[in-house]
Amino acid sequence: MPNVLIIGAGPAGITAAIQLKRYGLAPVLLEKDHVGGLLRNANLVENCPGFPEGISGPKLIALLEKQVRRIGVDIIFDEVVNLNFEGGWLAETRRTTYRPDVVVIAAGTKPKSLPVKVTDQVKDRIFSEVWPLVKTRKKHIVVVGAGDAAFDFALNLSRKNRVTILNRGSEASCLPLLWERASATPAITYRERTTIQLVEEDEPTNNLRLITDNCSLITDYLLFAIGREPQLDFLAESVKLQERKLMEYGKLYFVGDVHNGLFRQTAIAAGEGLRAAMQIYEQLSLRGR
Repeated sequence: MPNVLIIGAGPAGITAAIQLKRYGLAPVLLEKDHVGGLLRNANLVENCPGFPEGISGPKLIALLEKQVRRIGVDIIFDEVVNLNFEGGWLAETRRTTYRPDVVVIAAGTKPKSLPVKVTDQVKDRIFSEVWPLVKTRKKHIVVVGAGDAAFDFALNLSRKNRVTILNRGSEASCLPLLWERASATPAITYRERTTIQLVEEDEPTNNLRLITDNCSLITDYLLFAIGREPQLDFLAESVKLQERKLMEYGKLYFVGDVHNGLFRQTAIAAGEGLRAAMQIYEQLSLRGR
């Protein structure tokens, strides 16, 4: 059975796996959906060392996959549905079970619940991530949010579409650089103090009608960028109760976005994955002496 189980193949999980493999270990790297985590949504990563011109999220994912394959780590596409600890680890997935010595949780985040009720008629045109829309052309897309993600999504989509950003507040919380770029993009319209109250189908056009507190908008697609929360649905109560002790004993590590709150950055996640791998190797070496 594996010594180390890594849950999530984003930058944190992949970096941990690569370093453990370099130590001669054989970590099991599980991924539920797709490699790269939130990088799939990133229009341009500009603060990752080694890319002076920046790099798009999908291109960076391709490089991560190439690197992890080259070093001989297999990514297993399977979902952990229950992670329990009662004298030892038991990780149940949709296909099998694992009993590792150490677990690294790099599961990332999930979108927060939508703030409006969505009917079945329109739910297939409402999104919380941008990647399903990146090939869309000549449409109107409304992006809800005022942070980095909302403005990055808008800039990405505005290359081929018309975009409206809705901010329920009066100030944008994104990086000044993103604000400047969006303000200089004719295809992007910004509306502040605008909150969606109802989403319905506009029968004459078969599009979405957004009823807000101060206007009505017709749009092809609606994209929410209103925040994310840790993806930890698979944790059993036994793990939650023993979490601190398991971390102190070197049995459990949280790396990357799953515990970093606002500090969701590729370089931070990769660094945490590397540090965790080094700590794990040190712990396993001590136990083997």
